[in-house]
Amino acid sequence: MKIAFILFDGVTFLDFVGFYDGITRLKYFEETKAFTWDICALQDEVTDELGMTIKINKIKPALADYDMVFIPGGFGTRALRYDESFIAWIKEAKDAQYLISVCTGSLLLGAAGFLENKKATTHPYAYDLLAPYCQEVVHARIVRDGSVITGGGVATSIDLALYVIRLFLSEQDLQNIKKQMDYPYDMQNMVTY
Repeated sequence: MKIAFILFDGVTFLDFVGFYDGITRLKYFEETKAFTWDICALQDEVTDELGMTIKINKIKPALADYDMVFIPGGFGTRALRYDESFIAWIKEAKDAQYLISVCTGSLLLGAAGFLENKKATTHPYAYDLLAPYCQEVVHARIVRDGSVITGGGVATSIDLALYVIRLFLSEQDLQNIKKQMDYPYDMQNMVTY
């Protein structure tokens, strides 16, 4: 499984890091030790809404080469939905086994056409922005509709990672990861179609 973490200026880093921290723990398990991932963007650095900057290790890779594509949210998504070159890049992921977003990252999945005839969620304050892109906005923390998995607001990124981990590992392995993360909470309000 080859995973692309998509970043952009105006990202909310907790959206990214909450998911990244959980998913990268897959490397410690026999069943998933061959999983690889790249932090991807259109430029060599991205800056969040508050000025924190991180370096990118893959600049505009071919997203058709990835099995899982994850897009976090942030205020940068509002303008990026209309950025033709960015959306054309995201569209390269059309055949990915899993298309995943958290928070307003779903707006970018929607702008790429991946939410047509799908049910999805996003940050509760952005339900109205998501509505034009999908069949139905579901007021839930995690929504899976086929190959598309969308998560709600910022802190949902941790639960979303755990949800995805459970697709590949046993319940016991998941509980071990939660203990390692010192995460005592149970995933709630998940809907599958």
